Amino acid sequence: MRPGGNVSSRRPVTQVPSLDRFNRIVVKVGSSLLVDASRGSVKKSWLNALVADIAALHRRGASVLVVSSGAIALGRTVAGLKRVMKLEDSQASAAVGQIALSSEWAQALRKHSIVAGQVLLTLQDTEERRRYLNARATLGRLMAMRAIPIINENDTVATSEIRYGDNDRLAARVATMASADLLILLSDVAGLYEAPPSDNAHARLLAVVERVTPEIEGMAGGAASELSRGGMRTKIEAARMATAAGAHMIIADGRVDHPIARVAEGGLCTWFLTASNPIAARKIWIGGSLELKGAVFVDPGAAAALAGGKSLLPAGVTRIEGVFSRGDCVAIRDERGAEIGRGLVAYDALHAERIRGRKSRDIAHILGTPGRAEMIHRDDMALAGR
Repeated sequence: MRPGGNVSSRRPVTQVPSLDRFNRIVVKVGSSLLVDASRGSVKKSWLNALVADIAALHRRGASVLVVSSGAIALGRTVAGLKRVMKLEDSQASAAVGQIALSSEWAQALRKHSIVAGQVLLTLQDTEERRRYLNARATLGRLMAMRAIPIINENDTVATSEIRYGDNDRLAARVATMASADLLILLSDVAGLYEAPPSDNAHARLLAVVERVTPEIEGMAGGAASELSRGGMRTKIEAARMATAAGAHMIIADGRVDHPIARVAEGGLCTWFLTASNPIAARKIWIGGSLELKGAVFVDPGAAAALAGGKSLLPAGVTRIEGVFSRGDCVAIRDERGAEIGRGLVAYDALHAERIRGRKSRDIAHILGTPGRAEMIHRDDMALAGR
């Protein structure tokens, strides 16, 4: 059976890609899948089956990031708190539960000789450029180490005004931040139906969504379970965010054992497709969507290195222009002043001025603290005409 199974015959089903082609995958796991609501404990058998799927992706060379809910659901049981909690109770439950949640993931991954790294994010970490770059660098380093980041919203400090409130959209932002090419949302439904199955038993599941349209948005219902903060609406919003950033997205039934393997074998799910890719989408965003805050001028050797796909090192910078902060978008200009590209700079203007023309190994001595080896990393750069 094709992925999606029972699909409307009004149009041919678009061929969906194979999971084997994806190199950087974000997997989102909700509380209702991971936590037994009646006992307030992790469903260990299910978690171990999912981790076996993740380990299989890891063994073939893919980088995997996990966005996992469950801290509050676990913590409130340990703390003996009621279902309806005040904000401070939720934050305290998250503090207690996050230790248990991370421990469960670490133990399950350790059975496959995989190291887990805990990453707690807030809304500001994904929206404010300086913090975004710090978080992106941390995720990049963990993946380079072949560790698997276990990511959750930092509910211990987040309030209703400064939070995502659901991990579907957080997962989409993580996919964007990490330049992932696939986001898998494991859910308590098999995918996107033309109408909520609870309202219409004959509603058809959509195997493929080529573009998120108002019609697609209109198919979203509410939250399906007691522990879940999100619903289909947040998943559609996540799909819009992920596909705009060049990542495909899947909504799949996570209630079965080995849910990712099931998708790979053609199990029911909904694919949201993108015509772009993470690198191209990011470079379009850098090249045309951000306000320039200044410029860095480079020597001919650095210009040639950039054209060859290298990052911009301080040694190749001859002049700094403007007042900018770390994470701002600046123009990259050659000796004649012609713009050859744009990029997100890793230093503010004052520090960039102090280290320009110097070797990367000298940065710590000059600034008194270790810094990035690159003035502008190649992943944070869009060259003119490319």
